[in-house]
Amino acid sequence: MPKAIISPSLLACDFANMQSESEKVLSLGADWLHLDVMDGHFVPNLSFGAPVIESLNKHFPNAYFDVHLMVTNPKEYIEPMKKAGCDMFTFHIETCANIDEAIGLCEAIKKVGMKVGVAMKPKTSAEAVYALADENFVDMLLVMTVEPGFGGQKFNPEMMPKVKQLREKYPEMDIQVDGGLSASTIEAAASAGANVIVAGSSVFGAEDVKGAMDVLRQAVDAAAA
Repeated sequence: MPKAIISPSLLACDFANMQSESEKVLSLGADWLHLDVMDGHFVPNLSFGAPVIESLNKHFPNAYFDVHLMVTNPKEYIEPMKKAGCDMFTFHIETCANIDEAIGLCEAIKKVGMKVGVAMKPKTSAEAVYALADENFVDMLLVMTVEPGFGGQKFNPEMMPKVKQLREKYPEMDIQVDGGLSASTIEAAASAGANVIVAGSSVFGAEDVKGAMDVLRQAVDAAAA
């Protein structure tokens, strides 16, 4: 299994202090920064967009920016997100009318130099991304353990068989989980095969931020051993 990657979700940080919140988690061992971009259409909420990410990137040019596009038209965001400094561009498979459209999107993302992730909502089957993963069009698979669009939701353990299914089929692929990950739920996700852990309130709301991230990493490492 690939190495553990901890990607704290800035959706749970204090937006008025996004720079210092980012600096805190990076200095305490976060591998990536997870940025949830919402358009108010694919999901009901609005979050932030390319200008905010670009401003943040100026302060952390060496940080790995992991952007999760919860938007109806991800293709329109490719150039702005590249310009903003994003490294991993994850779109939702549900936004594509067919597999050819999804492949074209992956190729367009890679053409500008970003890695490609593909996300699945809870009701979307693992099989929906097989055609992309089988032919190496994507670098990461994201299994949503909650409905996208809202932070602070409860972890859904019923998504873990999907993670296990994908890990067994793609043993070397980065598999990300997002939604309700904490000390009490990480063991289920890690044992199913997730290695890229998105955590919001359990990290930014913790008294011991480093300790909270260490617990997540240790569970993934233990599952991989």
